[in-house]
Amino acid sequence: MTEEDRRTEEGRRAPAAVVFDALGLDYERAFAGSAPHRASLGRLLELLAPGSRVLDVGSGTGRPTAGTLAEAGHRVVGVDVSPVMVELAARQVPGAEFRLADIRVATVPEASFDAACAYFSLLQMTRAEQAAVVAKLARAVRPGGLVALATVPLDVEDVEGVFMGQPVRVTSFAAEAFTGLVSGAGLTVLSEEHGVFTPAHPEAVPEPHLFVLARRAAR
Repeated sequence: MTEEDRRTEEGRRAPAAVVFDALGLDYERAFAGSAPHRASLGRLLELLAPGSRVLDVGSGTGRPTAGTLAEAGHRVVGVDVSPVMVELAARQVPGAEFRLADIRVATVPEASFDAACAYFSLLQMTRAEQAAVVAKLARAVRPGGLVALATVPLDVEDVEGVFMGQPVRVTSFAAEAFTGLVSGAGLTVLSEEHGVFTPAHPEAVPEPHLFVLARRAAR
């Protein structure tokens, strides 16, 4: 990330940074029991070549995504807008590299990764930002590279709510629109898995989850 990126981030501190600084390890504990998340990682691992370089956007505490990938021998670079999350991830997954960065403005060289992940890290972005980030991830992976995404597939825009006791504003797409966004970024959808998960938190409610695995076209 360039110095210009850092200055831009300081001026545009993401609302998600405030939320996830507050949640810390509570977020990991709440979602640790998600079998669909681990199944999605399993599908990605089956297709990755040994020692692949993987970008994890919204890396959180580093677990399960970065930790699972690093334990499998892959070179993981995690980025997150929350300083608390970056510190936790670096401590919990020493085999990966973690950076404080906002993917909306960070510079990611084209074709610099074999795969990219963004598990539930788009939901506090606008629809235009989500589309731009998915397109950025499609460009970030090499031709034939993989992109794994997860979202809450609801047709909502800038809706105020409470997530694990923290006030949030959420924007998302219905499932068909989200997969259309992925295809529109030049990716071919390989799998689309739906489920419902209730985080292990007193204030949590059941959430619909959508996991998408896609591939950039090979040249």
